[in-house]
Amino acid sequence: MELGIGDLLLIKPGDHYELLVKEGQSSGDYHLVCDGAWIGEWWNRSEKPAVHRIDLDEKLISLWRHIMIEKRRPASSENVELTGYLLKALCLSLERAVSETVAAFHHPYPVTRMLRYIEEHATVAFKVEEVAQHAGLSVSRSVHLFKSSVGKTIMEYAHQIRLSVALERMKYTNMNLEQIAEECGFSTYPYFHRVFKKNFGVAPGAYRRLE
Repeated sequence: MELGIGDLLLIKPGDHYELLVKEGQSSGDYHLVCDGAWIGEWWNRSEKPAVHRIDLDEKLISLWRHIMIEKRRPASSENVELTGYLLKALCLSLERAVSETVAAFHHPYPVTRMLRYIEEHATVAFKVEEVAQHAGLSVSRSVHLFKSSVGKTIMEYAHQIRLSVALERMKYTNMNLEQIAEECGFSTYPYFHRVFKKNFGVAPGAYRRLE
C-alpha cells in the first residue's frame, strides 16, 4: 500500500508493519507509542481503521509537538499530568478527524480540505483564492467542485458558519450588533444585516428582541 500526505496509521500492540521510503524521496512523519488503561479503553470502544486519510490540521500537529516537547524535558521537570491530558486530547482529536472524513466520504478529498479550511477561518476575512490554494486546485475548479458536492457556494457555507456564531453571540453576550458583525467575519454591519435578513427573514435587531 502506498501512503500519502495525511494518511494516519493506527497500529495496535502485537501488529507488525514495515514502512519503506523510496531512495531519494523526502518523507517525514509524526509517530507515537503509548499504552495504559485509558489508551486501552479508548482503543476498544470503537473500531479503529489501520490506515485512514485525514485532513492535515494544525491543531493536531500542535498537540503532537507539545507532547514531544514535554517528553524531551528531563524526567525531573516533565509534567506527567499535562502529558497525559495532551495524549488524551490527541487521541480524541484523531478519532474525530477519522469520523468526520468517514461522514464526508461522499465528498472528494479536496472538498473536505476546503470545508475544514472554511470552518477554521470563517470568522476572519478570507478569499476564495485562499480556499482553492489550500485544496491545491484552481479557483474555477474549486468553485465548481465545492458547489456540486456541498450544494452551496464557498461563501454561502462561510455565511452559514458566521451566522451560527453570530446567533450565539446575540443570545449569550451583551455585545452590540456592530461588534458581533465584525467578530463573526462580516466586513461591515450593513453586509451582516443583509445576509442575516436574507437567511432568517428579519433584521438582526428584531431577531434579538424576539429572543
